[in-house]
Amino acid sequence: MSSAAAANYDVLIVGAGIVGAACALACAKSGLRTAVVERNQIGGGASAAGMGHLVVLDGSEPEFALCNRSQELWRQLQPELPASAEYSTAGTLWVADDAEEMSEAERKHAYLAERGLPAQLLDSRAVADAEPHLRKGLAGGLLVPRDATVFPPVVAAYLLQKAQALGTQILLGKTITQLADGEARLADGRTLRAPRLVNAAGADAPFCTPGLPINKRKGHLAITDRYPDLLRHQVVELGYMKSAHSLTADSVACNLQPRITGQVLIGSSRQFGIDDPAVEQAMLGRMLRRGLYFLPALAQCNIVRTWTGFRAATPDKLPLIGPVPGDSTLWLATGHEGLGITTSLATAELLASAFCGAEPPIPAEPYLPARIFAAQSTHASAAPAAEAQL
Repeated sequence: MSSAAAANYDVLIVGAGIVGAACALACAKSGLRTAVVERNQIGGGASAAGMGHLVVLDGSEPEFALCNRSQELWRQLQPELPASAEYSTAGTLWVADDAEEMSEAERKHAYLAERGLPAQLLDSRAVADAEPHLRKGLAGGLLVPRDATVFPPVVAAYLLQKAQALGTQILLGKTITQLADGEARLADGRTLRAPRLVNAAGADAPFCTPGLPINKRKGHLAITDRYPDLLRHQVVELGYMKSAHSLTADSVACNLQPRITGQVLIGSSRQFGIDDPAVEQAMLGRMLRRGLYFLPALAQCNIVRTWTGFRAATPDKLPLIGPVPGDSTLWLATGHEGLGITTSLATAELLASAFCGAEPPIPAEPYLPARIFAAQSTHASAAPAAEAQL
């Protein structure tokens, strides 16, 4: 294909999920000629499958910083979102099943307080007052009132609509066969060029960037019929973090979300090494039983839909945001696992800041892909030496 036939942009983004959409809008607002390529639909993939929980997690300082900054950006965006985005500030109620988990609630409370985030420790009676339908006898909990929920596919479409109004081009139904060295080659033979290529394809990112250390982590979800008085807050068991940070074992944890519709969204499960998107009855059953343990009233609820999705997981539980070593044109915005919706806005802000030479609002170093590629290189170079010692 001749250069005259190739389309040229300042930034080309692969993926029209919520991360890609947020990146497109941030780049367009910065005055960059932007294009988005998506092989399926806007807001599909993990964005369509996820719970839409906007939560500040504290598994590490970088995780907290990215969540916290993004939540600030969500609060700024909220007034302009359409009603169909279902933005709700119900807050998160972390529930403790026993004294050990209550100690974790106290640790989490102190951590958030040190960083100026409001949170309230609740004893057993206060938890029952906050959520009357939860299982009696819980040890207590922690209420984080700023956490919110949103319907991600609508938000992704809204962000891209705003980006389009600023000149962003969106190419749907297009498959990338090669993404490197300033060029995106499409299956239909077209070539798109940009000095900044952004792989924001989530769990499918390795298809565009072979060798990328992204693993698919399958999750199940279920949603009930309408029961508007059943739940008031997003309810998450404090044992959830043990489940979420396991890198090998299949696991389930109670994660319940009240929807504006009056429905209850039920999660969550985590599985590695499975590419089949089919609902697995055994795993679904484990997940539902865990939800039922904390919310016994679910036994009388009608489940109207079940589905699965795939999270994009990295070895160190942090996303890959920044340039790929060895190709100055190729950038990543992926690997967020279960926090892609929460951290989409801050991810976009980091990328746009880097593209424009601006000071980022939070340090970018913890998320740079170089850390993972360096670790892979170290591991590979150490292998022959280890063999030589045998």
